[in-house]
Amino acid sequence: MEEFHKIRRLPPYVFEEVNRLKATARAGGADIVDLGMGNPDLPTPKFIVDKMCEAIRDPRTHRYSASKGIAGLRKAQAAYYARRFGVTLNPNTQVVATLGSKEGFANMAQAITAPGDVVLCPNPTYPIHAFGFLMAGGTIRAIPAKPDADFLVAIDRAVRYSIPKPIAIILNYPANPTAFEADLDFYREIVAFARKHEIVVLSDLAYAEIFFDGSPPPSILEVEGAMDVAVEFTSMSKTFSMPGWRMGFAVGNERLLAALARVKSYLDYGAFTPIQVAATAALNAGDEAIEEVRTIYRRRRDVLVDSFGRAGWNVPSPSSTMFAWAPLPEAYRHMGSLEFSKLLIEKADVAVAPGIGFGEHGDNHVRIALVENEHRIRQAARNIKRFLATGAEAGQKVEAIGAGS
Repeated sequence: MEEFHKIRRLPPYVFEEVNRLKATARAGGADIVDLGMGNPDLPTPKFIVDKMCEAIRDPRTHRYSASKGIAGLRKAQAAYYARRFGVTLNPNTQVVATLGSKEGFANMAQAITAPGDVVLCPNPTYPIHAFGFLMAGGTIRAIPAKPDADFLVAIDRAVRYSIPKPIAIILNYPANPTAFEADLDFYREIVAFARKHEIVVLSDLAYAEIFFDGSPPPSILEVEGAMDVAVEFTSMSKTFSMPGWRMGFAVGNERLLAALARVKSYLDYGAFTPIQVAATAALNAGDEAIEEVRTIYRRRRDVLVDSFGRAGWNVPSPSSTMFAWAPLPEAYRHMGSLEFSKLLIEKADVAVAPGIGFGEHGDNHVRIALVENEHRIRQAARNIKRFLATGAEAGQKVEAIGAGS
């Protein structure tokens, strides 16, 4: 039977190949150090869990909730933006609670995309940025992931030569998977460009609070005029170690958020009310918890960069996010990221995410997630050191055989 139209538009999910191999290895007794999926291992802070338990005992919270989020939660998110970014939001019209930022992106794509619409999307990037629009019938035009002059040249060229003209630009800084960061000067350029060409800007700020060096990452909404064109998506998954709770937000332009809210109203009744109550408590009183999470990821980052470097694999130190974007070791670059990731599981008992899964321009890298403790990261480094040494010895033997023939 022929594949359904929307399923045909989706490529094979390359992470599944790694996941299958990982499961097989574990079934065989292997102790896999899993640095692949960006799935936080830290427990949700106790005060958030306690608030959830308190709310769930109230039978009134067991009913249908509000699709765009309960009023208290939207007010808490607006207060967070005022406190953190100096941005004023109307919680009634400029804040929508989403089932994680991933759902927000996907439903925004459904809300604004007509068949054939062109969307400018970084490559490599987090898959939903592109595939949310592909599933909605749009077309993706790739642009550079790094926020520099080449990015600005690429979007200008895209507007001049794409038919039809692009409807939206996707931004993601700090970036998953690359950990690139953008500053306010870059955002000013983007906002001016978008306003001039009447293009929507969708900014994914899921890693706003996971930073280690330098200034805190800014919001595009800090730029004057950004509210005319931009919506920003945030998530509580990493900031408060709440990935399974599925709690995120879209904030910004009222017209775009009204479209998102209307689509959501047909699809869901929002997150379970006790989850929203607990998320409200987190936003209103969670600064200490955020700092603790940030400190843990910073320590893991330092251990990863140091121990992997000692093992013979130089990994650039990310200044934000919970990921390192690591070039393949020189001797393995010919393999590509998927085959190298599979080899790491087979030979080193270490799982990482192949860069090709984030776009073809990511194929010389793998993404390493800081989702194991420092002891396990050092264990991964020891395994990789043995693997790289064995690979080098095998290569020398092949060269020697070739020289003697």
